[in-house]
Amino acid sequence: MLQKICGFLSTLLMVALLALAAVLIVPVILGYTELAVLTGSMQPTIPVGSLIYVKEVDPATLEPGDVITYRLEGDTMVTHRVIETNPTEGYLITQGDANEDPDGEITFDRIVGKMDFHLPYLGYISMNIRTKNGIFAICGTLIVIILLTFVPEIFAPDSPEDEQEQEKKQKKIFRKKQEN
Repeated sequence: MLQKICGFLSTLLMVALLALAAVLIVPVILGYTELAVLTGSMQPTIPVGSLIYVKEVDPATLEPGDVITYRLEGDTMVTHRVIETNPTEGYLITQGDANEDPDGEITFDRIVGKMDFHLPYLGYISMNIRTKNGIFAICGTLIVIILLTFVPEIFAPDSPEDEQEQEKKQKKIFRKKQEN
C-alpha cells in the first residue's frame, strides 16, 4: 500500500514539474516572449499575476482591439489594448482596459509584439522560480520525488527468499557454535 501511495505522489509531482517546464519553455522555443503581469491595468481581461505570451509582429498589421506589449523605458514594458492605429505616421494609441485615459502615441519602434494568450497565476511562478527560494523549491521537489521512489523499498518487508536465506545463515552460525 505504501508503495502505491508513494508511487502515485511521485508521479503526480513529476507530472506537475514537467507541465510547468512545458508551459515555461515550449513557448519560448516557439518564439514567444513570456512576461508576468504586475499591475491591474488590463483587469479583468488579464488578471495581475498572469503570464502573457507575446509574439513579434509587423506593427502595421495591428488593429484596434489587439493587445500589445511595448517598451516604456529601459526594461519596463506595458501591455495594453490598441484603440487607434496610424500606420502612415508609424504610431498607435493604446489604453489599459481598467484605465480611464489612453497612453498616448506609441511609435512602432517601441512595440515588442502582440499578445497571443495568457495563463492566469503562472506569472507569480515565473517571477519567483528564478529566485534563490524558487531554485530551492525545485530542488526540494526533486528530492521529495527521489525519496518517494525509495521509501517503499526501505520499509518493505523482506521477501520470503531473503527470510529463508537469513534462517539458513543463522542455523549455520548456531551449528558452528555448538561444534566449538
